[in-house]
Amino acid sequence: MAKAWTHARQSGLKGLNTAVMIAFSIIMILPFLWMLSTSFKLPIDVFKYPMEWIPSRFTWDNYREVWTGKYPFYLYYLNSLKLTSITVIGTLATSSLAGYAFAKIEFRGKEFLFLVYLATLMIPNQILLIPRYILFDWLHLVNTHWAIILPGLTNVVSTFLMRQFYRTVPGEYLEAAKLDGAGHLYIWLRVFTPLVKPAFVTVIILNFIWHWNEFESPLIFLHDKSLYTIPLGITNYTDEFGTNYSLVSTAAFCALIPMLVVYLICQKWIIEGIASSGLKG
Repeated sequence: MAKAWTHARQSGLKGLNTAVMIAFSIIMILPFLWMLSTSFKLPIDVFKYPMEWIPSRFTWDNYREVWTGKYPFYLYYLNSLKLTSITVIGTLATSSLAGYAFAKIEFRGKEFLFLVYLATLMIPNQILLIPRYILFDWLHLVNTHWAIILPGLTNVVSTFLMRQFYRTVPGEYLEAAKLDGAGHLYIWLRVFTPLVKPAFVTVIILNFIWHWNEFESPLIFLHDKSLYTIPLGITNYTDEFGTNYSLVSTAAFCALIPMLVVYLICQKWIIEGIASSGLKG
């Protein structure tokens, strides 16, 4: 009897937990569904009450306007792909090399230097905008994509993740490679890198999402509309007369597609990577 009661209690708690998680999931996905629905509505129907989740006047004109209309959204898409690809590749290289050095190379002051490196996370990015703008203006990099790319080539969080993963690799691999005459660059590339693939995928996804959605730096450093990224390009649909929510929702939905594709393909590795980096090392 007691065993049956315990089993029923556990089943009830499990069912309640499932119901709560489903409710929260629905709440989280509702804005996305509203955005998707709005992208197929006429502007006059966006705030129609009661709200229509399935548009009564379905239209593809919003997509045609976004991609072939007044503002070159395809150019913003290409700009975002360019900036994101370069910064992600650069971050992957710098963070993996730095993570390997902090994890496996012994040198004086390593722990102190790593703590100082982590301490930079406490500096708000907004504090650095003015000195960065002055520096880039002196280097004639303002209103170029390099003003966005160069600061994005390093990432403290990515370096920390890579360090945690490299620390989980047994030191015997390093010693065996050294006995064979391999240098640190060869060991990093040919020995350690294949062993920490989940970390690489995690860094790629996290930085892709961050740089794809970045708004503040492009807003400050990019003046020419032909250089705009997607977050800045979406602001074109807001002017002194108001906001065209149909076009904003359409552009935002189109901007989400690459992130959804990347996440769906790599979700197995990102979950494994984040869990491992937090539990090991």
